Amino acid sequence: MSIIHRTTLTPSKYELLAAWLPAQPWFSGDPARLEAIGAYRFDDPEGAVGIEGHLCTAGDDTVYHVPLSYRGAPLEAGEEFLVGTMEHGVLGTRWASDAIGDPVFRAVLASTIAHGGTGSREFVQDAEGAESERDPSVRVAGTGVAAAEVPELWAVEVQQRGTSTVAESEFAALAVLRVVDRAADGADDPVGTQSLRGAWGDRIGALLATLTV
Repeated sequence: MSIIHRTTLTPSKYELLAAWLPAQPWFSGDPARLEAIGAYRFDDPEGAVGIEGHLCTAGDDTVYHVPLSYRGAPLEAGEEFLVGTMEHGVLGTRWASDAIGDPVFRAVLASTIAHGGTGSREFVQDAEGAESERDPSVRVAGTGVAAAEVPELWAVEVQQRGTSTVAESEFAALAVLRVVDRAADGADDPVGTQSLRGAWGDRIGALLATLTV
């Protein structure tokens, strides 16, 4: 489960994104007009890395998909993926990275897709430590099956291919779709590929990521 603290965050996640997004080749919106649609979260089995996938618009109807990972120290050899640092009122300094460059995110995303998993449950913690569960603003699920094998994606090459960012090894390719195309909503996965699908508002089965083995 994911614990969300009610506390300060400086700068905010969207302030970081407004500075980082204009340099990304797949982004063509107005960073001053970023508007959140929602987010999903995954659990790190070790409990050390925060994982959150943001869906937003930037001045028009285009939906952007930006997964971030949050660590208490810089991602090793991850300078090219750094989005920025934030001061968290409870956790201290947090290093936010483009999550496709984080091996923990790749492992969790691949497992969720391959096993037909879902996003984590979300609990909000108040200043006294009491927790209450809330519904995720974006619900996600993989299209695989529980018995499937999960490819190892620790050592990969990360490349930009159109509006997707692909982490590829000799055994598998994990792609994060940065621009969410409505035409792909609910479409069947190609043979040899499973996917992560999202739902929010009137969107059902939106294609967010793929795993090809």
